[in-house]
Amino acid sequence: MTVNGLHHVAYRCRDAKTTTEFYKKYMDLDLTISVAENKVPSTGEWSPHIHIFLKMGDGSFLAFFELPESPDMQMDKNTPDWVQHLALRVADMETLLTYKKRLLDGGIKVVGPTDHKICQSIYFFDPNGHRMELVADTTTPEMVSELNQRAGPMLEEWAKTKRAPDVDDFMHGST
Repeated sequence: MTVNGLHHVAYRCRDAKTTTEFYKKYMDLDLTISVAENKVPSTGEWSPHIHIFLKMGDGSFLAFFELPESPDMQMDKNTPDWVQHLALRVADMETLLTYKKRLLDGGIKVVGPTDHKICQSIYFFDPNGHRMELVADTTTPEMVSELNQRAGPMLEEWAKTKRAPDVDDFMHGST
């Protein structure tokens, strides 16, 4: 038994309509479900909201909640911006660069492509302040095998030292 995949990931947004328009214009995501309620289904508490679902190519969803009666949203101030992000996969480098151009043409600041060895990425912020990453996978079967073999030992070393092992330069091309 295993988890089959992502159904949706949900974030808060400032304005559901603006958010929907941004993701349609810049990332080709279509609004396919909108659920507006005054009470939270799981708790019964009063909290008018709309929950929007933007469908991705694999059938999963990027979802957002607009909560007009809640205090303004904030990011975790104790966590760096580069940590708090959502990475979405694109088909290839050509697609990644096409999205980069579209974002830049729309006046949106983009960082990258950044070469992570296992992928190439671009980064930008959506209208809600969420950091987004678009990723083109660049792994080879050999890389996947090597990474799988290193995953457990790397985690064990990290758990002991809280530092990257000096001997492991696999991700940075020294080995």
